[in-house]
Amino acid sequence: MGIGKSKIHTFPLCLSWRKSCNIDTSQGYDESEAKKSEEASLYNIVETRDRAEAEVGGDTGEEISEEEVFFKFVILHAEDDIDEALRVQDLLQNDFGIKPGIIFAEMPCGRQHLQNLDDAVNGSAWTILLLTENFLRDTWCNFQFYTSLMNSVNRQHKYNSVIPMRPLNNPLPRERTPFALQTINALEEESLGFSTQVERIFQESVYKSQQTVWKQTRKTAQRQFMR
Repeated sequence: MGIGKSKIHTFPLCLSWRKSCNIDTSQGYDESEAKKSEEASLYNIVETRDRAEAEVGGDTGEEISEEEVFFKFVILHAEDDIDEALRVQDLLQNDFGIKPGIIFAEMPCGRQHLQNLDDAVNGSAWTILLLTENFLRDTWCNFQFYTSLMNSVNRQHKYNSVIPMRPLNNPLPRERTPFALQTINALEEESLGFSTQVERIFQESVYKSQQTVWKQTRKTAQRQFMR
C-alpha cells in the first residue's frame, strides 16, 4: 500500500466507469454490473489490507522499501483538472511546506484503478477532493469521494482525513456539492482564512501517527507474503 515514485501519465487516469472497466456499451452491458464488480474488487483489496492491520502489534520496524513514500496528501481530481491539481500541489508544498504530496494522475501506470485508489488513500495522511465543476461530471470521481469517505469512517486513524477543497479556478458551488461532503468543512482557497485553515488541518503530529500505522501495516503484509 505504499506508493512508488512515478511520473504523470500521458493519458488521463480519472476515467468514467465505461472507460475504466473497458466495457463495450454497444453490446448492452449493464453498467450496474460493472459497478458491482468494481466494488467487489475494492472490498477484496480493503479486506486483505485490514487483515494485515489486525495483526499489527507494537512492532514499529522500518523495513520499508526506499522507493515507497508515505505522502502527506493526495489530490483526487477530474480528468480535466490535472493542471489545477498540479497548481494546488505546488501551492501546498512550496507555499506551506506540506510535502511530499501527490496527485492521482501521478500514480503508477499499468495498474488497476482500484488498486491505485486504495494505495493513494492509504499511502497518504490526507485525501484532498478537488471540488470543481468537472469533478461531479465523472462517475469515477464520484466513486472516489464515496470510497474515501467510507475509508475515513471505518478506520479510526483515518478519521477527518478527507478534505474537500474548492480551488480558485472553476470551483463547484456549495449548493451543488453532494450532501455527504456538505457535512465536512471544505478548504476555500479564495477565503481570507485559507492559510489558517491549512495550518490547522495539516498537523505534523497527525502525519507521524498515520505514518507509523502505515509502516506497521506494510511490515505485516510483507511477512504474510513471505510465508
